Amino acid sequence: MSAVSDRLPTFPWDKLEPYKKTAAAHPDGIVDLSVGTPVDPVPELIQKALIDAADSPGYPTVWGTPALRDAITGWVERRLGARGVTHRHVLPIVGSKELVAWLPTQLGLGPGDRVAYPRLAYPTYEVGARLARAGYEVYDPETFAAGAAGTELDPRGLKLLWLNSPSNPTGRVLSKQELTRIVAWAREHGVLVFSDECYLELGWEAEPVSVLHPDVNGGSYDGLVAVHSLSKRSNLAGYRAAFLAGDPAVLAPLLEIRKHGGMMTSAPTQAAVVAALGDDEHVRVQRERYAARRAALRTALEGHGFRIEHSEASLYLWATRDESCWSTVAHLAERGVLVAPGDFYGEAGARHVRVAFTATDERVRAAVERLA
Repeated sequence: MSAVSDRLPTFPWDKLEPYKKTAAAHPDGIVDLSVGTPVDPVPELIQKALIDAADSPGYPTVWGTPALRDAITGWVERRLGARGVTHRHVLPIVGSKELVAWLPTQLGLGPGDRVAYPRLAYPTYEVGARLARAGYEVYDPETFAAGAAGTELDPRGLKLLWLNSPSNPTGRVLSKQELTRIVAWAREHGVLVFSDECYLELGWEAEPVSVLHPDVNGGSYDGLVAVHSLSKRSNLAGYRAAFLAGDPAVLAPLLEIRKHGGMMTSAPTQAAVVAALGDDEHVRVQRERYAARRAALRTALEGHGFRIEHSEASLYLWATRDESCWSTVAHLAERGVLVAPGDFYGEAGARHVRVAFTATDERVRAAVERLA
C-alpha cells in the first residue's frame, strides 16, 4: 500500500488546518469559503425521486437505466447544443472526482506516457497521472490556443489532454475559438481530449461552451469526451452523480473496465439524476442564490483591497492582494474567514486565493461585515 500512497503528493487541505483553527476561534464563528461544497437544500423533486426509488434491492447497472441514458442524451443536446447523441455517447460515473483520479489508469497509461493539464487546475489531474505512473506537465490553455511562442506542447508520448472551462480555481472561460484551436491541435497529433465542464451552467460574465458543440468539434466527437457533474448545479455533491459524454470509441472500453471494477451509480441516485436533468427551474433558482452571494463578496473583497481576476464563471472568486497566498490566508483567518491558497492549484497561483461563494446567506453576510 505504501508503494501506491508514496506516489501521491501531500493532501493539500491538511496544510490549511492551522488556519482553520484560527478562523474557528472568531467570536462569531468561522466563515468557511475554502472548499466550495454546496450548502443549500437538495431540490424537493430530486429528493422525491430518490425516495421513490429507495426500494432498490438489486444491483444497478454501470451503464445506467434507459431512463437515465435518455435524460443524459436529452440534456446534452438541449443544454450543450450537441447533435446526434445516442446511448453509446454517454456513461454515468460515481461523481467526477473518481473519474479524474482513475482515468489515466483506466486508459492504460503508464511509464513513458504523458498527461497534460492547465497550469492552474484541480490537483486531482496530477494525482490521476501519478496513480498510473505516467508523466505529467502543465500548460497555459489561453497562450497555447493562441499559438504563442514557447507555449507548445510536445505531442510525443502525450496521450491525454485535460481541458477545464470554466476553470477551477480561476473561473476563466475558454472561448469557442480557443476550444476549436485546441481540439484541432489534439486531433492532428492523435491526443485524447477530456474536457472538465462541471461548472458550465454557472457562467456570470461569459457564456461557457462545451467541446461537444458542433462549432467546436465540426460535428464529430472523435477523440473528445466531456465530463459533467450535478454536484454544483443541483446541490448533489452528497449523491455522487456525474456523467461522461462524447466519443463512443472511448466510452465503450471504459464501460467494460468499469463493469469489472463495479463502478456503478446507485439505483436511487440514478433516479434522482433523471429528475434533476429534466428540470431547469431549480438550476435557475440556485444560480440566483449564487449570483447574489458572488456580488456581495466581490464588492466586499474589492473594498478590502483585493483585485479580482478572471472569475467570469464557476463558484469562486480568484482574488489577490499581490502578496503570498499564505499571507492572505492568514490575514483572512484572523477575521474568521477561511479561503483556499492559490498554490493548491499550481505554482502560478502563489499570489492568489480562491474564495468560494457556496456558504449560506447568513455566513456570506458575516464575511462581508468582517471585511468592511
